[in-house]
Amino acid sequence: MTVSTLGSNLFLATVLATTLSFTGVASAQSYSSSDAVSEISTAALPDAPSTLLAQQQTQPKPQDQSQKQPTGQNPNQPSLSDLGLSNAPDPALQARLDKHTQMLKIHQRLGLITLIPMAAAVISSAGATAHHNGGQVTGGNTTSRDVHAALGGVTVAMYGATAYYAIAAPRIPESHVKGGIKVHKYLIYVHLPGMVLTPILGAMAFNQLNNGEKVHGIASAHAAVAWTTVASYTAAIVAVSWPIKL
Repeated sequence: MTVSTLGSNLFLATVLATTLSFTGVASAQSYSSSDAVSEISTAALPDAPSTLLAQQQTQPKPQDQSQKQPTGQNPNQPSLSDLGLSNAPDPALQARLDKHTQMLKIHQRLGLITLIPMAAAVISSAGATAHHNGGQVTGGNTTSRDVHAALGGVTVAMYGATAYYAIAAPRIPESHVKGGIKVHKYLIYVHLPGMVLTPILGAMAFNQLNNGEKVHGIASAHAAVAWTTVASYTAAIVAVSWPIKL
């Protein structure tokens, strides 16, 4: 009985130990599996928005390579010195250009001012003509004729001063002119002779009228030449003010 009781007790102790060992292994496996599941679930979730925003603000942005180098500039392009040319300014040439520009500006201002006495002379010409009374030629209004002659003289003087600043301006190398400047220069060949002939013909007509004579001969072309001069001169001013592309 003692031996059998001892064997049964030993068997029960063995079964109990085996049960306890299996229970510890199962609990250990359950703990490890739950830890793994929590790690996987934690790794699968994204970070909090505040953390992502902080990471985006602290992370440096890549610089645009196109902003570092200006567009259209080639760093390998040779300079003037590499080509054997000098880019240093010429003081003498610059002084000539400055004087040339200054004198041409005065030429332009005087040209516009000259239009004032020229227009006044044209208006006053209406009272400078002679009167015809039954075939008799009378002198007409001598005061209007004197005013007309005086305004013509002022116009010629202003025209001469205007031309002086264009002629006396320093010459500089120019390319082929075109547009309004080309028209302006061509019209010189019209209004320059007209400005010379108009006062000469006007003086001849003035003397003939003062002597009680009818305007005759070449002096009778005074009005036609004067109007041609005024028209060409005005066109020259307009051509410079509003350039014409030809």
